[in-house]
Amino acid sequence: MTEPDRAPRPAAPQLSIVVPLYNEGGTLDELHRRLSAVLAALGRPYEIVFVDDGSADQTYFTASALGATDPHVRIVKLARNYGQTAALAAGFDHARGDIIVSMDGDLQHAPEDLPKLLDKLAEGYDIASGWRAQRVDSFLTRRLPSRIANWMMAKLSGVELHDFGTTFKAYRAPVIKRISLYGDLHRFIPALASWQGARIAEVPIANVEAKQRPSHYGLSRTWRVMADLVTVRFLLRYLTRPLHFFGPIGFGALAAGLAGSMYLVAHKLLLHESIFLVHGPLLLLSVLLLQSGIVFIGLGLLAEILTRIYLDGRHRRIYTVEQVVPAPEPRRARRRPVAQPR
Repeated sequence: MTEPDRAPRPAAPQLSIVVPLYNEGGTLDELHRRLSAVLAALGRPYEIVFVDDGSADQTYFTASALGATDPHVRIVKLARNYGQTAALAAGFDHARGDIIVSMDGDLQHAPEDLPKLLDKLAEGYDIASGWRAQRVDSFLTRRLPSRIANWMMAKLSGVELHDFGTTFKAYRAPVIKRISLYGDLHRFIPALASWQGARIAEVPIANVEAKQRPSHYGLSRTWRVMADLVTVRFLLRYLTRPLHFFGPIGFGALAAGLAGSMYLVAHKLLLHESIFLVHGPLLLLSVLLLQSGIVFIGLGLLAEILTRIYLDGRHRRIYTVEQVVPAPEPRRARRRPVAQPR
């Protein structure tokens, strides 16, 4: 009994397009059609990696139907909804191309802008980041918070980008694959990559309003961005030396507490004053500063130990893959050369 004919698998891809999907069933066909046309015109071997992030609609079945007819399509189905950062991390891990492009699946990013990103990489950059220069969304709920957040990100990270929030970016594979993502850190990839010496450029792209479904972004997410910004600032400056952050605070508090204590001891010995009655507030403040200094120094030492464990240990993935379609080809075992008798 012969197996049914299958479309031959394309050559090893040079270009991988990673598209995280969450309830994008209504836009997936059009996205695939437009994206395939652009990629075919480029004339490079490519793959499209759809990452289904636990969608509750027909997204996975639509993607599976596309994969059944297009051998360039690969599908990574996550076990549940993990969020955009985890979906992107899964796509980056499964991408096989030398260049990896990430983009949203709701048609907010025009596939026709993809060659602009690739042209910028060809100039010698490691990351080409999209810049929505002309935004079409609401000013108060989207553009104003985004402008403030982008300004703060640029100042604190030292990476002068206008638009950190867009997912539409092109990366050289070695650069993106050595960045560990967790939380909501996908928007800070340029900052994390710059810490490792990556060269980053910005490319103006079109901004199209997605009308198929309500946006998941707005003022409610601003506080999360600010919290992540503090995290990234700490990672960029103190990841490998956390005691340099906690140490000055701890030693400063300890010195102030010791100075206050010595002042109180001098008054007690020389003037025979009742310390608690005359200098009660100063006594409590000195004790509090001494305790705070010890705590901060201890936190710094503990953070140093945890940093060493993190850097020396194995990195755990932040997602669980339920299925990959088509399944990856098994690696061939390398045969050791047989020693010739002398």
